[in-house]
Amino acid sequence: MIRWYIHVFIHKFWVFLYMFQFCFKLMIRAFEHDFSKFGFTEAKAFSKNLNQLSSVTYGGDDYKEILKGLDTTLEHHYKRNRHHPEHHYTGILDMDLYDIVEMLCDWKASIKKHKDGDLRKSLEVNKKRFLITYQLYSILRNTIKRKDFYIKK
Repeated sequence: MIRWYIHVFIHKFWVFLYMFQFCFKLMIRAFEHDFSKFGFTEAKAFSKNLNQLSSVTYGGDDYKEILKGLDTTLEHHYKRNRHHPEHHYTGILDMDLYDIVEMLCDWKASIKKHKDGDLRKSLEVNKKRFLITYQLYSILRNTIKRKDFYIKK
């Protein structure tokens, strides 16, 4: 019986260690998140357009029009930040779990920029925009539904 407890304890230790390593890597990514926006190329364009974003609905025609004005800046940004589906040749299919977690947290933070930001609505828009599979969509939706995750605004 004691051997069994030792085996379970050792297993728990390894799971703890792997989860801690995963979280630590996420914390590093959180620190490095969107550093490219501080560079001259992106900072100038994003600062000029940030106020416009607050008055439009995410995914709407006005939003898409603002993005057109940021084409070269966004191209630069996506190349340097792998949590964006646009960074990858096949979009979300080339992303890993670190990318997905950072992407979802980025979406959650981004709703604060819009007058009517809503993470659930953003997920619906992004499901179509990035061709998110039903399985991944369900995982993201279930995460958003959690009381300890979801904030409307």
